[in-house]
Amino acid sequence: MSGSPSSAGAEGAGLAECVIAWQLQHGRHTLPWQQTRDPYRVWLSEIMLQQTQVSTVLDYYARFLARFPDVLALASAPLDDVLAQWSGLGYYSRARNLHRCAQAVVAQHGGRFPDGAAGLATLPGIGRSTAAAIAAFCHGERVAILDGNVKRVLTRVLGFDGDLAETRHEKQLWTLAESLLPQTGIETYTQGLMDLGATVCTTRQPRCDACPLTARCVAKTQGRPQAYPVKTRNLRRRAWAHALLWLAQGEQVWLVQRPPRGVWAGLWTLPQADDVSVWLDLAAAAGAAAQVDPAFVHVLTHADWTLTPVRVVLAADATVPAGLEGRWFDRNDALALGLPAPIRRLIS
Repeated sequence: MSGSPSSAGAEGAGLAECVIAWQLQHGRHTLPWQQTRDPYRVWLSEIMLQQTQVSTVLDYYARFLARFPDVLALASAPLDDVLAQWSGLGYYSRARNLHRCAQAVVAQHGGRFPDGAAGLATLPGIGRSTAAAIAAFCHGERVAILDGNVKRVLTRVLGFDGDLAETRHEKQLWTLAESLLPQTGIETYTQGLMDLGATVCTTRQPRCDACPLTARCVAKTQGRPQAYPVKTRNLRRRAWAHALLWLAQGEQVWLVQRPPRGVWAGLWTLPQADDVSVWLDLAAAAGAAAQVDPAFVHVLTHADWTLTPVRVVLAADATVPAGLEGRWFDRNDALALGLPAPIRRLIS
């Protein structure tokens, strides 16, 4: 296997120095979470940046901190408020874990994050790589990170062709990552790997001409950077289809809260049914007109979800059909809730 632990010394010699020099000259230096060693702020940025682009995170990060300036404020807030601030950012389990983690920090650690990566990794929603990033940036701890961007950089440079769907190969890559750590400058090195993966060694069109590691990159020599990282176990995508009831009365909209587990857990949304006919029958029973809007597809990590809105407007003196779960919200109040992005777009 290329890039085995025994060959890391030869293939990775000087890698850290190249990354550090590149980051100092070409890396990102103005991101708001780079201007602090506060574990709360660094942790928040790391969680928000998981599977989300920096350009999207910037506005959310500022708004979230304005509402929850420290871990105590976050821990004491209702989950609904947290989800509302997260609304539209996606992958809502991150927000729920963020809230749980803040409560654990307050309850178990007196409101202070553990200093080391090992202690941080015991908290809800903080995995090994995130814990290492916080420890490196806030305390200068010499630990390796291995998020998606860094996996891509290291597997390409080292020609690591082990299937990362297998635990043993994932462990080997961790060992390699640890063997490449510099003795000093861990913060710059860590940021440099992140920056390379995000801006140069990208998934589809890597900018090899701008990469400081081109001369030592096995994938570049092979002429097939997109072959790395190797991960053969793919999620089987599913196709879902539901009809959404967009029930309105004056300036009010009818919303229901999702269960605490599953897709959009805990968020407020429009009632859903398996078929449009359910909502057409409901409108007929209420003596209200119904309009079926064009369907749209909402893409999830593991499924393509076709949603068809059915608009029903009740008369001012009409009552909600019996048995329909949910409650009325004024439109502005609804938009202040934790709403999935497609539902927010519909009612706004």
